[in-house]
Amino acid sequence: MADGTPSDGDMELFDLRVTVERIEGRSVCGLAVGDWFELVNSAELRLPDGKHFCIFALQSVLPLLPAKQRQLPESDWLERDSLVCCPDPEERVVMRIERIGKRRMNSSDLT
Repeated sequence: MADGTPSDGDMELFDLRVTVERIEGRSVCGLAVGDWFELVNSAELRLPDGKHFCIFALQSVLPLLPAKQRQLPESDWLERDSLVCCPDPEERVVMRIERIGKRRMNSSDLT
């Protein structure tokens, strides 16, 4: 490329899937075990057709996703931990963050 950026990208990011692993209380937001969304291509949220994801559960996991997209040192707690809880104490929705793929991207395309 003319700007010196490698054509295969200058960084790697993981695509992520966040899945409802369990509900320890009562689900009033309509989520069920197995419901999920994906974060792909750095910043695209994808939901299965006809499905929803509660914004309160979503807001509890969003701050962690940019870090989980990157390879972290093995000693980093976020590299080892993958469970997040919804802030509603009545529901206690527990979600798992999984890395489902890795892609090379050009940072100049994202900023």
